[in-house]
Amino acid sequence: MDIQEYFARISYRGSHNKPDLATMSDIFQHHIQAVPFENLSIHCGESIELDLEATYNKIVRKKRGGWCMENNYLLSWVLKTLGYNVTLLGAKVYVIELDAYPDEIDHLLLQVELDGKSYIVDGGFGMAYQLWQPMELISGTDQPQTPGVFRFQEESGTWYLEKVKRKQRVLNQSTSTSENVENEVCRRVYLFTLQPRDIEEFRGCNAHLQTAPDSLFVTKSICSLQTADGIRALVGWKLTEMKYNYRDNMDLVEIRIIADEEMEKTLKEKFNITLDKKFVPVNTSRLSLF
Repeated sequence: MDIQEYFARISYRGSHNKPDLATMSDIFQHHIQAVPFENLSIHCGESIELDLEATYNKIVRKKRGGWCMENNYLLSWVLKTLGYNVTLLGAKVYVIELDAYPDEIDHLLLQVELDGKSYIVDGGFGMAYQLWQPMELISGTDQPQTPGVFRFQEESGTWYLEKVKRKQRVLNQSTSTSENVENEVCRRVYLFTLQPRDIEEFRGCNAHLQTAPDSLFVTKSICSLQTADGIRALVGWKLTEMKYNYRDNMDLVEIRIIADEEMEKTLKEKFNITLDKKFVPVNTSRLSLF
């Protein structure tokens, strides 16, 4: 595993001699705009391995993406290699349909200690709730970013991440649903504690999420990538392209349905992904990802 090869993968050409906030933020921004959040392996008959070298080969050499346990595990290696103080944390992702958090952790994120401050680095959430910058770990303070306003709320040692969504203008309303035109709301994203985790603690979660019949990742094929001014996402056959804050605190959304014969071309042109095996799109869950 070679840090220069990783930098080439994410098109990062900046300095990396000093482990400071500016460098970390720049690398992070390049990562999320180059490496998709995706679970396509599950829908190609492949298993997702919780192994750093396998993840490196998949993301860096094969130019694929990954989910949280791949993206953030790889980022932890990158940041540690550059001299940052990194701790793995476990989170529970909020399920809006159930208005509840799961019993067990199902998301991996990173805590970085830097110049006496603590930051959350999460390059593996994807969709419209992907952070664009590291967030300082402080409670009750709005931290505006391009995707919207994020903030942490801390209660008795448990930290909650929230995002304030903007209003949305959907260009082709006929292919949309009512969920895409909500008014501005504060949406819960996940909760976590600062208990340090070992990667071994995520093995059960990694296996469960790719095999359980009710897992979001089994019921939906997902590929999302952050762009210079928004996000594009392919969920099942639906391609959504969103431009953030294009006018008066409003996001612009365009949706179209991709035919099976267009899938390979769409993955290559929109996400720079070429798959080794036959991909079977799936979208049987009603869960909203926007």
